[in-house]
Amino acid sequence: MALETLAIIDYGMGNLHSVSKAFAKLNDENGSNYNIIVTSDPVVISSAAKVVLPGVGAFGDCMANLNSYGLVDSIKEVAGQGTPFLGICLGLQLLFEGSEEDPGVPGLGILPGMVRKLIAPGLKIPHMGWNSLEMKTPSHLFAALPSVPYVYFVHSYHAVPENSQLVTAVTGYGGAVTAAVGRDNVQAVQFHPEKSSAAGLAILANFLRG
Repeated sequence: MALETLAIIDYGMGNLHSVSKAFAKLNDENGSNYNIIVTSDPVVISSAAKVVLPGVGAFGDCMANLNSYGLVDSIKEVAGQGTPFLGICLGLQLLFEGSEEDPGVPGLGILPGMVRKLIAPGLKIPHMGWNSLEMKTPSHLFAALPSVPYVYFVHSYHAVPENSQLVTAVTGYGGAVTAAVGRDNVQAVQFHPEKSSAAGLAILANFLRG
């Protein structure tokens, strides 16, 4: 049986090694039939069975790289055609229309809303370390997780969708902070599942199965 492709998008700004290693581990353990490819090829991305957009760094730099690699249209295409799509960390923020981190830089605009700076009086920014998730809108990513899972965050900005129903999970840091969003085939998490021990691997496994 031919293997389906899981494409992890390489645009010079992602935690690619850790993400691909986590998916490869799950692929082997669960006997999944995926060919896991780290790629900058728009043709491979457009034809993949599942697509992952990781991201670390600044919003503007990431968008500049996506544009210079010629990947914006491919990402919008797979998101629009129903391909299962997972954004990780800054890969979540890029899905929105823009960010206060780099005003005037348009995001991918796949989801309506903006990315805002965290406001957490008395707490350190960036929000860094383990924190709990509170589920809001149902998402298959969180199936069979503990009632209060803990995951690993590193971020100074968070998404504020126009429609609160897009928020699938929040975490507490000076108030409710968007931890995950989703609409149909497009799901994304602000935290790093590849660094979040058993809970994070369970989320990635749910994406593989979903």
